[in-house]
Amino acid sequence: MHWNNSITAVTLICILLTGCNTEKVLSEHMPNVVTADIQAGIEKHIEEQTKLGDGYFKIPFENQELHLKLVRVHTEYLANLAPQKHFACVDLASSDGHVYDVDFFLTGNSGRMTVTETTIHKTNGQPLYVWKRKEDKTWYRLPVDKATPDLLGVVKEQDWFEFFYRVTLPEINDRGHIWIPLPSTDQYQSIELKYIEAPVDQQILEDKKYGNKMFFMVLNPENSGETIEICYRVKRREKGVYEDNTVDPQKYLRPNRLVPWNQEFSKIAKEVVAGKLGSLARARALYDHTIDRMRYMKYGDGWGKGDAVYACDIRTGNCTDFHSYFIALSRAVGIPARFAIGASIPSERDEGGIDGYHCWAEFYSNGKWWPTDISEGDKCSALSTYYFGHHPANRVEFSHGRDLVVEPGPASGPINFLAYPVLEISGETAKADVKFFFNRLPSRPL
Repeated sequence: MHWNNSITAVTLICILLTGCNTEKVLSEHMPNVVTADIQAGIEKHIEEQTKLGDGYFKIPFENQELHLKLVRVHTEYLANLAPQKHFACVDLASSDGHVYDVDFFLTGNSGRMTVTETTIHKTNGQPLYVWKRKEDKTWYRLPVDKATPDLLGVVKEQDWFEFFYRVTLPEINDRGHIWIPLPSTDQYQSIELKYIEAPVDQQILEDKKYGNKMFFMVLNPENSGETIEICYRVKRREKGVYEDNTVDPQKYLRPNRLVPWNQEFSKIAKEVVAGKLGSLARARALYDHTIDRMRYMKYGDGWGKGDAVYACDIRTGNCTDFHSYFIALSRAVGIPARFAIGASIPSERDEGGIDGYHCWAEFYSNGKWWPTDISEGDKCSALSTYYFGHHPANRVEFSHGRDLVVEPGPASGPINFLAYPVLEISGETAKADVKFFFNRLPSRPL
């Protein structure tokens, strides 16, 4: 069965295989099948095939057979395409640490689903194809090298959307405290708080170093399992090279706990920039070096903390690790560089789930700040030049800087960076379930 020739407009409701997590939408098409059923169906398939494959899920790819282990099912991407037709996206990893994003198409009802097609969509975060809509409202796969920027995640000029930040609290057996980012308006984004639904009162704190704002709440055992939901209306402009006279750039030469100064960073950076004239050319050399040295992989221990030493040693990680490594190198040769984090809003659809946070960086050269996004430039070489000097409009910034200090603050000390909430129960770090959603609004000028 060739699904790429038969995916109809209903897929648009389900966000074309990239995120549909609303049971309201699903119930209109398949009331007896919800996302949990699709997840159970794909996990059962992978389990069965893994048993048949002597402990590995086996799939052909580029004239070889990959032997993979399950990492996770993208619950935010599960979708009903039509009656008895479903989609799932799964991360599977090889024993040498390569991660493959695999698309699965399934048929059948709850408890009786059959996989009809399996394709590898991404390798280590790099897409092999994108989806494009035809005039007849069907969709087809398009090779990455033929895709336009909007299909590769870039919305230019401006974007306008509602953003939903939802936290489900775990069991709380004693006094708890939670810190949640509160995005601020600046020259590139306008933030309107539409509502906050929370089981307790909130206090707004501001960190002493960078001016980030955040909600602070005191929790009790009766709040176990309850939900905090915050909705923002966001207007965002594409970010290019810009001036910022509100801060001293030299401030961003100072080390952070996980972005320290050391001899190794100095040695690497000096070798990379040797012979390069001016800070701009040196920054571009460090940008290209980071792409060449690092692999985008959410695998193993240590990734995702923004630990520059870990990134330097292991040479893999996610966006926080890419940019922490770049910032450490930049500072080592006298280029101020700073960190920011938020969420990237999908460009190819207008509503649905978002696959976690995203972070980026900026460096200072010749009186201006240059936005960079090295991990995105790494994923798609066609956009590597764009992301050296630009951030697209389809994102929202939660906070910037590292080692955030607030009062009252966590018992664990300064906040490394703030995207997901910081939660402590009895003074010990705990984890809450966090999901992001969005709804794109009709375009309006900023």
